[in-house]
Amino acid sequence: MARRIVLTSGKGGVGKTTVCAALGLALAAKRRKTLLVDADFGLNNLDVALGLETRVVYDINDAVQGRCGLADALLRDDRHPSLWLLPSVRTDGERLTRSALASVLARVDDDFDFVLIDCPAGIDEGFHRAVSVADEALVVTTPHPAAIRDADKVLTLLGTYPLHAVGVIVNRVRGDLVVDKRCLSAQEIAAVLGHPAMAYVPEDDTVTICAATGGELPRSPAARALGMLADNLTDGGRKLYDCTYDYRGLWGRLKLYLRRQV
Repeated sequence: MARRIVLTSGKGGVGKTTVCAALGLALAAKRRKTLLVDADFGLNNLDVALGLETRVVYDINDAVQGRCGLADALLRDDRHPSLWLLPSVRTDGERLTRSALASVLARVDDDFDFVLIDCPAGIDEGFHRAVSVADEALVVTTPHPAAIRDADKVLTLLGTYPLHAVGVIVNRVRGDLVVDKRCLSAQEIAAVLGHPAMAYVPEDDTVTICAATGGELPRSPAARALGMLADNLTDGGRKLYDCTYDYRGLWGRLKLYLRRQV
């Protein structure tokens, strides 16, 4: 049976969809059969993040309404045979109920190792619909105070669901600002939120470029951090990327000094 993990956030713009796509790629690289479900029916772009938008013919609602078979709606990533996408509803998304979504996922439970559900930001009905079909949750936040506060609200709501595990992903961490004590560290954020950190993902310009082009993350710091997250999910570990590593030691202090001058 697949592990159903919903990726959610308190506010938009924290990189949740990009993290979901990159995590799916990392799990597929480990040969874990992974299905990405775009449950953000209002602002869906998981297909764009994967570079699959031109291949979408049917969506989840087409399968629910019987306009196609479920297998017809599933898109396989040709670059990664272990990765699949179930595209979001393009229209009429409000009619897709929690029970309908649960019914669809029940039909693929035995076919995948992981089902990652990209949840809409916020705490409206779309949030509850996505969380209601999950067994675990990962809350994506950033070091920004508003994002942390909204993540805390989401975590409180998640506590009302019978989830097996809830973890935090701190995204877009600036190691230089952490060393300078100009923002909270990822560890401090996880402590404030009161839930275990599953990943610390550094600020990485490569992510912005890949998200804009639908490409894959190369061997970049963010890719390594998300690879560690995939390891944690598959082997139960707690390996976390050290976002301050590049700013320690003699060369690190020099790099930090140069960044301060910009």
